[in-house]
Amino acid sequence: MPDPASVRVDAWLWAVRQYKTRSEATAACRAGHVRVNGERAKAAQPVRPGDELRVRVRGFERHLVVRRTIAKRVGAAVAAEAVDDRTPPPPPRDAVPQVPVRDRGAGRPTKRERRDLDRLRGR
Repeated sequence: MPDPASVRVDAWLWAVRQYKTRSEATAACRAGHVRVNGERAKAAQPVRPGDELRVRVRGFERHLVVRRTIAKRVGAAVAAEAVDDRTPPPPPRDAVPQVPVRDRGAGRPTKRERRDLDRLRGR
């Protein structure tokens, strides 16, 4: 079966396994989490090979490029061929600042602890 020239963006995101269900992909489009070529996308907007998508999936921004249009859900190997993932790698854990954690039930921080927290945060 030949690839269609264009496919709905929600169907394509579901077919390449970015979202578990098509309705989840449609809801992401409605919420503004999907951008096609820099513009906010509605669920029915067509995508073609070469289009760039920015998609927010589970709190992380993904940068995807359409290599091939597919309308039905396929195996993981075929789905990987249909998308070019240009998402930058996450920063190393050493670069992410650690947030101080208080013991549960320890109450509000004292004035000294608040000053220490402000100093730690650079305020």
